[in-house]
Amino acid sequence: MGGSGSKSRGYWPFSGSGSTDDPTKDGNEQPLARVRSFAGATPFVFTRRSSMFFDEDGDLAHEFYEETIVTRNGRKRAKLKRIQKNLTPQGIIKLDHPCIHVDFPVVLCEA
Repeated sequence: MGGSGSKSRGYWPFSGSGSTDDPTKDGNEQPLARVRSFAGATPFVFTRRSSMFFDEDGDLAHEFYEETIVTRNGRKRAKLKRIQKNLTPQGIIKLDHPCIHVDFPVVLCEA
C-alpha cells in the first residue's frame, strides 16, 4: 500500500531549493508552496488511476472469480478460482471531490 507518494525529486513543483532571497520573509516563516517550473501548479489532485478491471464480457469489478467443480473421493465440491488473464484496467478516472496531494509540504491542522 501507499504507492501514491513520489520517491524522486524530479518534477514535483512544491519541492524547493530552500533559498531565502525574498526580503519580506522572516526567518521562521515558510511559503505555502514554492513553485519551481510550473507556474499554475496546484496541490490538488483531480484524477487517479482506478483499481478496477473490465473482463471479456464488459463487467467491471476489483476481482473476478470462476466457479469450478472439483471431485475428490467421489464427492463434488465447488471452488472459486481467481481470474487474472484477459482483464483490462479501467484507466484514469475523475474524482468527485479534489484531494490534496500526499507530497504537499504543509501541515493543514494541528490539534
